Amino acid sequence: MGSGVLPGIQLNLGTTYNPHAVAGTVQIILLLTVLSIAPAILILMTCFTRIVVVLSFVRSALSLQQSPPNQVLVGLALFLTLFVMQPTLDAANRQALQPYLAGQISQTVALERAEVPFKQFMAKQTRQQDLQLFLQYRHLPEPKRVADIPLTALVPAYAISELKTAFQIGFMIYLPFLIIDLVVATTLMSMGMMMIPPVMISLPLKILLFVMGDGWYLVVKSLLAGYS
Repeated sequence: MGSGVLPGIQLNLGTTYNPHAVAGTVQIILLLTVLSIAPAILILMTCFTRIVVVLSFVRSALSLQQSPPNQVLVGLALFLTLFVMQPTLDAANRQALQPYLAGQISQTVALERAEVPFKQFMAKQTRQQDLQLFLQYRHLPEPKRVADIPLTALVPAYAISELKTAFQIGFMIYLPFLIIDLVVATTLMSMGMMMIPPVMISLPLKILLFVMGDGWYLVVKSLLAGYS
């Protein structure tokens, strides 16, 4: 058997007098950092949280355990998020990304410009009470413009506002199905059929009601209407 030559890898750490090389390295590190926190950005700075929570409420209200599966709910929430956030993403791309790629603005200016469309979107959905909570805790002055609101205060305020709205929608979704459960349980007890689990009877009735009422259409329509 002949001996083969294996490729080797060499890592050299040295000094450089070229500022462009240093800037390129820093940009790569910043890019990797942004990619590592991309899931948190997706969850807390877009409409993803409200949508996925409401869809989870729908599945729970129907007394379904794994149907639709988590992958379907998350995938649907992701594409609905892209649909709702498209104007915001287009504005960030037009105002920040494209000028930066063309070399017209610096990286710092690009990040500042990219924040503005997201701040405008989040501020529109954030309750004043939630925002004041974080501003007063840090003793920050009242911002005169949306662009002046710090992200460290706006993002958590937006997140808890979205959770409150999602739970309100979930409560309204639960009500009709809860009535069905109560009616079925009361009927079975009055007939002396206490050994039969009420969910065995109420589950097909709730699915029938949801399908006949075009439930998925109504749920998605209400979610989109909340961001119009």
